[in-house]
Amino acid sequence: MPAENVPLAPLCTLGVGGPARFFVEAREDGEVREAVAWARAQRLPLRVLGGGSNVVVADGGVEGLVLRMAVRGVSSRQTGSAVTLRAAAGEPWDDLVRLAVERGWAGLECLSGIPGLVGATPVQNVGAYGQEVSDTVTAVRALDCASGEVVSLAPPACRFAYRDSVFRTGEPGRYVVLSVEYRLRGGGPPTLAYADVERHLAGRGIASPTLADVRASVLAIRRAKSMVLEDGDPNRRSCGSFFLNPIVAPVELARIERLVGDPAMPRWPQPDGRVKLSAAWLIEHAGFRRGEREGSVGLSTRHALSIVAHDGAQARDVVGFAHRIQAAVEQRCGVRLSPEPILWGAEPAQATR
Repeated sequence: MPAENVPLAPLCTLGVGGPARFFVEAREDGEVREAVAWARAQRLPLRVLGGGSNVVVADGGVEGLVLRMAVRGVSSRQTGSAVTLRAAAGEPWDDLVRLAVERGWAGLECLSGIPGLVGATPVQNVGAYGQEVSDTVTAVRALDCASGEVVSLAPPACRFAYRDSVFRTGEPGRYVVLSVEYRLRGGGPPTLAYADVERHLAGRGIASPTLADVRASVLAIRRAKSMVLEDGDPNRRSCGSFFLNPIVAPVELARIERLVGDPAMPRWPQPDGRVKLSAAWLIEHAGFRRGEREGSVGLSTRHALSIVAHDGAQARDVVGFAHRIQAAVEQRCGVRLSPEPILWGAEPAQATR
């Protein structure tokens, strides 16, 4: 039987929020099946918790069953230069990236330092510094809660998009990810598609970087932004990037440019003709400063995209601060920022999306 009234704040990187009405930790696929079946029999909603780095739990907690994924296991198969790497959903993500780099398997090195577990990577199509997991995912093995069957979804069925997938917004709640399979390149070169990484490598005097060199630079860049979860970092209690970088059509871009009135506004053309903007730049342009606080919450001292919870913070404080940022950016820049973390439970309507 699941445990009752289990605090969730200690299991989430923000450290806020109330308890789970029911809670179970699954260490094997069979326990996942049992938990899903139990929730269905009790007519209760099911929430899947990984590393807790991309969720804001409401102060009232979660009415339903929270399933914490702890299924472990990693296997690999190499044929020539092609490597198939399979990992269970409960494996720590950065441990898997480190393993791939140490074995000379290219494809994940720029995703170093991202917190959380393997099971979350296809859900939000995690990406950073020129790589996304959708570049390498070949199959997602998941429990289909609708049929009770275990299925294997190929990339087209996953409907990957920018920080999105069928698991997140396409059919949320239908699947519980059990394991993920990645196709990597044995002996392949590292990905160098991001100016910050190239500059950092150049500053280290590295002209022909290895996978380990790129991983080290990515970790250093993330650490400088407090985007690596480390004890002692005053910005540690966050969800990392709280807002998505907006992607807009050319006609919207022209309107935003008129409102912003700054030709230096960063932008990156996308393959589909749209343009990606910097949410961090828009936040600062709207008048928010790094390290700015409102009571027990505020922006990271190192990055405008991170909302940090300090001692005494509650979920309503975090969500309220996020709403004020959204309102200011929309008024000043004409862009409505979308939160990246998912809100669990009920909070004031004006603070949710």
